[in-house]
Order: sequence, then structure tokens, then C-alpha cells
Amino acid sequence: MTINQRLRVFRETFGLDRMPIQAAQVHLDAALKWLCHAQDMTADAGVSQTYLVRSGHWANSYPETTGYIIPTFYSYAALTGCEDMRNRARQMADWECEVQTECGGVLAGAMGDSNLPTIFNTGQVLFGWVRAFEEEGSERYRESAVKAAHWLCEVQDIDGCWRQFGSPMTDKAVNTYNTRTAWGMLRVYQVTNDKKFLDAALNNIEWAVSQRLDNGWLPENCLQDDTQPFVHTIAYAMRGIMEIGAFLEREDLIEQAVKMGDSLQENLPKNGMLPGRFNSSWKPTVKWSCLTGDAQIAINWGRLYQITGDEKYRDAVHSILQFLKSTQKITSDVVAENGAIKGSHPVNGGYHPWQYPNWATKFFADALMIEKSISGQSNISHFVNDG
Repeated sequence: MTINQRLRVFRETFGLDRMPIQAAQVHLDAALKWLCHAQDMTADAGVSQTYLVRSGHWANSYPETTGYIIPTFYSYAALTGCEDMRNRARQMADWECEVQTECGGVLAGAMGDSNLPTIFNTGQVLFGWVRAFEEEGSERYRESAVKAAHWLCEVQDIDGCWRQFGSPMTDKAVNTYNTRTAWGMLRVYQVTNDKKFLDAALNNIEWAVSQRLDNGWLPENCLQDDTQPFVHTIAYAMRGIMEIGAFLEREDLIEQAVKMGDSLQENLPKNGMLPGRFNSSWKPTVKWSCLTGDAQIAINWGRLYQITGDEKYRDAVHSILQFLKSTQKITSDVVAENGAIKGSHPVNGGYHPWQYPNWATKFFADALMIEKSISGQSNISHFVNDG
């Protein structure tokens, strides 16, 4: 038996594998500190898209993910009372208003990558504008969200699918993971009561669900290879369907989310390292893990626990987060890596290899906060309805 194996047995024997509350908070604090650093490393108020390990380079600000990082900062501020996080969230929301295109859409890629708006990125920034409006009461944020939502309605096809303005970064027009954009539209409805936005959201969800296989697997659901989507995009699609299903009390939509969540949970190994891609039979096709998707599916399982009360989902959250915590450096001398979550594990895996994309750390932070909620360690639930 190796030293690492003996150490693992020792930790399991004495219950040390179950992280104490304060240790979980250490991981959360480190994640938010890294996100602040990623914001500070840009020329504006946005958050750097990613840190590239090999070159030691920080990418430009990324409007899409900065948009849904805003709710994470507000939720952390509510949890800890940290006013700096509120100030940073507000700065991000202001910056998103400044870089919004004239049509209302949000640019594809990091700043400087494209001059074209794209559907998915626009949908994700809706979460930030809506949460900023709820927190600050400034009409500026609601107006930006409404402008973006109107554009999304204008370019949506009659069957609910978005076929225009796909990301030029992926060269794909049709994506079932745009259900997460539909969820963003629901959030705009919640602060406007304009049924046009709710109807557009539900229209897209019903189109996406109409594409599913009997086992719940969705086609056209990957950034690269639709035959074996990343857990990242599977989780995106699942969350949009689940949240709109929960809001509308649509059991058929909840059941679709359950099918997706169960299929991944059944493939979760004891060590919590979920494979990064799955085929249409829900069989893993790679050995590396997509850490971004792991964090997202932890959130989704947490929400399924809240919705259904089935404890298998709570157990799955704890298991996969134990693995994710083990991949986070919290005492590294390399400031650019300390507190962050990699794209893949190992770092040369197939999803953003040799990178620390900001959204991996964002979703990890959200997952830690929902773990606190379902474990009774916190009654703060703001993040549940956010991106």
C-alpha cells in the first residue's frame, strides 16, 4: 500500500474525509479571493476569462461569465457580510451595461474576440442584471435586462429554438443547452411581470425537451462533439429545464431533470471523480473529469434534493464536492492558481486544458454555498434562483 493509500484509509477510519464546516468555508473563501484577483487582473471591471498555466497569461474580461458571477458575489456578501463583494458585484453590473451592444445582445467571447452578439452569452448576463436590480434597486440594471430579453425574443424561432446568433467560438447554431438562456428569461419575467418573456422561456424549454431520447439524453448539447457532450453542457441544459419546471410546477420538466441527474449520479464513482463526457447511452467516454461540470452537477443535485427531498442527491453533492475540494490549491505560492478550480482534472484533460477558467471557480463557490444550505449550515438561499 502506498503512502497516499495509507493516508486515505487513515482519514476514512477517523472520519477525516468528511470536511468540517470551517474547512468548507476555507475553500469558499479561497475561491472568492481568486475570483477577486481575476477581476483585478483586467483593465476594466469584468472578470478575466481564464488563467493560462503554460504562458502565465490572464485573458481579457469575459462578459458572459462575469454576468453570472455577479449573483455569486452578492450571495457570498449575504453569507459573510463582506461589503467589498457587493461593491465588486455592482462594478461588474455597471460594466455589463457599458459593453452591452446596441441591439441588446452580449458579445461572444472575451473582450476583443468578436463584435457579434450571441444568444447564450446574452442569456447568462441576464442573471447578473436581474440580481443587481434586486439588490440595488437601480432601474439601469432592469432596463439592460429588458433590452436583452426583447432581443432574445426577436431572434427566437417560432418553435422556441434559437438558430441565429450561435457562438462564433463554437461554430454551432443549434444548442439545447440554451435552456439556460431560457431560465435567464424567466428571471427577467420575475422582475417585470411581462409574460412575453415567460412565454419565450417556456417555448424554448418545450422545444428542447421535444428533442430528447427516451432515456432523457439531449442531442445538440455540446460545444464541440454532440455525440459525447461535456458534463458542463449537460448540467447547463438540465438546470434550465429544472428551474423552469420548478417555477411552473411542471412535473414533466422536473422528471426530465431527474432523468438527467440520475443518469450522472449512477456513474459517480466512490472517489467522486465523475468522467467528463457521456454518450447517448449515458456511458462515459473519457477518463478525465470536467471540474466545471462537476461543480455544476453538484448544484443541480442540491436543487433536486431541495425539490424532491431524496437524500441520494444530498449524498452525491457531498461526494463530488469532496473530490473537487481535493483539486483546489489553497496554500499555493502561485497567486494565479491559489483558490481556483481547473478546467479539467488532470490539468491536461479535454475541457479547457492547462487553464483555470473563471466559471469553474464560480460554480464551485455556488456548489459550496448550496451544500451549506442543504446541510443546515446556512439559511441563505439567494443563489438558488441565480446563475
